[in-house]
Amino acid sequence: MTDGTMMHLAVSPMLDASLQSVPDFRSLASFAQKAEAAGLDMVLLADSAPAADADTPNRQMPFEATTLLAALATVTSRIGLVAEASTVTHQPYNLARRFASLDIISHGRAGWHATMAQAAREVANFSRPEGFSDDDFRRRAEEYIGIVQGLWQGWDADALLFDKSSGRFHDPEKMHLLDHKGEFFSVRGPLNVARSPQDMPVLVLSGLSGHDFDLAARTADLVLLDEAQDGKARYDDLKRRVAACGRDPDALRTLVNVSANGPDISPDKLEELFRAKSCDGFNVAMPPSALDGFVEPVLAELRRRGLVRQDYRGTTLRGHFGLAGGDQ
Repeated sequence: MTDGTMMHLAVSPMLDASLQSVPDFRSLASFAQKAEAAGLDMVLLADSAPAADADTPNRQMPFEATTLLAALATVTSRIGLVAEASTVTHQPYNLARRFASLDIISHGRAGWHATMAQAAREVANFSRPEGFSDDDFRRRAEEYIGIVQGLWQGWDADALLFDKSSGRFHDPEKMHLLDHKGEFFSVRGPLNVARSPQDMPVLVLSGLSGHDFDLAARTADLVLLDEAQDGKARYDDLKRRVAACGRDPDALRTLVNVSANGPDISPDKLEELFRAKSCDGFNVAMPPSALDGFVEPVLAELRRRGLVRQDYRGTTLRGHFGLAGGDQ
């Protein structure tokens, strides 16, 4: 038996290691639908620039992630959908608008995955062949995230009136201009998209190091971490940072990345890490064809042990993770 806390599970579709099977939309749609039928919390959609040379692994997905999210939202109804989108390849206003729209399209199931790790191949495609210094990249990313979240909160929940008789689209008193002027960006706001069905899209951060953990403690809803020997100490430290920012420690969930290849995906291994309180759950990377092999032996056993909920608790991604703004 558990203490009442359930393990959270996400899945990330990836190319087969042999590179002989490239997922098309039909296979990815089937993957998302099967993950939803299994009651998993969310699907994480990766996005990356192609490899620049023959010696570099080239396993990026064949679709731009936010476009794929929009398509998958039309063939699913419960599972959360999170797309990776770089702070380098998008302007913050456009990205905020895109994810606000995706959250409405998906009825509150969307999330933005931002990585704090700089990709050299990526910046070279966006007029920055020299890239950013590590310090500039992180300061810029922090400013960027603040802008996006500020734009998402630009409308009060009841600000939009759509009152035909008076001709009032919104209540001006409930609209808040961001009016941001910072080191890297200048953004006035507000968004021309209504407030999210789940308050605002879920923010997922990865690639954290150093002061990034303070940023995550202040802003993130979910954090992706690689398995570490000091997993519990890292988990406890992150929760302390969240509390020090004046947030409820449960306002941030952590998922450990694991692969569907090898012993780290066994029910015993996942239970060991979870019961050690080193994470709130796992993000399992796998080829779409491997999902059935995870659902039947692994997920079924975790449910038998009382570690994973039997069905969805609500309809929004925040609701699945028990986060503020979601339907508990």
